[in-house]
Amino acid sequence: MPVPSAPRSPDGLPEPGRFSHLHPDDGACLMEAAALLATGRLTDSPPGTHPVLAGLARAVNDAVGDTTRRALWPLAADLADARPADRAYGPLLVGTVVDAARRVRPGSRRLRRHSTADHARAARLARAGTPGRGARLADLLWWRGPGHHHLEHALRVLLTAPDADARLAGLLRDAVAAATGRSAQADHEQAELVLLRGRRAGGGGARL
Repeated sequence: MPVPSAPRSPDGLPEPGRFSHLHPDDGACLMEAAALLATGRLTDSPPGTHPVLAGLARAVNDAVGDTTRRALWPLAADLADARPADRAYGPLLVGTVVDAARRVRPGSRRLRRHSTADHARAARLARAGTPGRGARLADLLWWRGPGHHHLEHALRVLLTAPDADARLAGLLRDAVAAATGRSAQADHEQAELVLLRGRRAGGGGARL
């Protein structure tokens, strides 16, 4: 049986690929595509994207299969301008990913500790006032330390699930929707449209 061909990438963007790239002719990861749309520069950390969301997007892009990566490609436009000012967004996002990992490994005490810590930080920051320079530095240190560690561990657990691609894609769509105020269902319908166009053009492609 022939392998179905993957949908084409949207016009104006490089071909979707894993990891970072030196030139758009070589392809782009999801965050590099977002940066090209936002700034015209090839970087995987555009200034308009929340750093925790960008970290999740990079990890999901590199972990999923080609068909799922292509289906997520429409998110690049929203990721280009997705930086909520709410300080609670980062730890809440990490806590959400950790909770998703707990559904894969419900008996993990490590994941339970991480979830408790992340949600407690989110609740504390939700009650905090206007952030100053010290608060922004504290958020950066949290993300580069325990926040990043918690996210990486949760993603490793999620990758052991038989439906890992679907779980990771759903988490990223929900995270973008929360950051931009868009409907996650609208993002899913847009991804389905990209896949449908690709099947018409290339004669194949599996649905998520």
